Amino acid sequence: MHAIAQQNITQTSLAATYQRDGYASPISILSTDEAQAHRAKMEAVEAEHGPLHYVTKAHTILDFAAEAVTHPAVLDAVEQMLGPDIMLFDSTYIVKEPHTDSFVSWHQDLTYWGLSSDDQVSMWLALSPANADSGCMRMLPGSHTQGQMDHEDNADQNNVLFRGQSVKGVSESGAVLCPLSPGEASFHHGWTLHASMPNASDDRRIGLNAQFIAPSVRQLINKNDTATLVRGKDDYAYYQPDTFATGVMEPAALERHAELDRKRKETWANA
Repeated sequence: MHAIAQQNITQTSLAATYQRDGYASPISILSTDEAQAHRAKMEAVEAEHGPLHYVTKAHTILDFAAEAVTHPAVLDAVEQMLGPDIMLFDSTYIVKEPHTDSFVSWHQDLTYWGLSSDDQVSMWLALSPANADSGCMRMLPGSHTQGQMDHEDNADQNNVLFRGQSVKGVSESGAVLCPLSPGEASFHHGWTLHASMPNASDDRRIGLNAQFIAPSVRQLINKNDTATLVRGKDDYAYYQPDTFATGVMEPAALERHAELDRKRKETWANA
């Protein structure tokens, strides 16, 4: 059994909670109706174009994804953890189908991103119930203070991660579940150990994941990487800006996206 996170976060305590635990959850972002409407749009796109699971830079091809990851409530929360200058690095939907064996092994996000520092925050916004049955995230509070740990690539086809990267020998005695209702989000540090179990529920577990970085963070592997200022100022100009979607799967956006996707997977593979 895993404890369930009980953080009772207020806006004034968000930064302190995040600094202490390496994550903050749950944070209200959308209403239930707004989350359901977003899910309906997302699944309509899937019905026409195929799965969106792990399609990188969703905000460049879907206007409703761009709107969600730049929602004022999202940026207000990120500002508490990252500071006033915020760049959107990536966004993607992560989906676990019902009654499948898909899981996420214990890992740290920053290991394979090629970034120069850990001035980064990840958001996971629930579009369907994320709970113990559906395989919500598990966190190890305070693990971000240990820095980068050794990861091993794993060929298990049920591992949702791109390379199946895993930290071995993790003691789960202190792990906590982070359940989310549709419209709620969790935010976690790039060195926070986290994982999730298979979805045993009757519904899809759908989340919109977004990564934010400070403008001072450089990309060390892919010199042509992209990121976009979404609040504050950028005094460094390390990245080419992404073109945010103004519609849904428009031809010009899809053409640009194909190159973005190639570059991102190349970075993951070479990290």
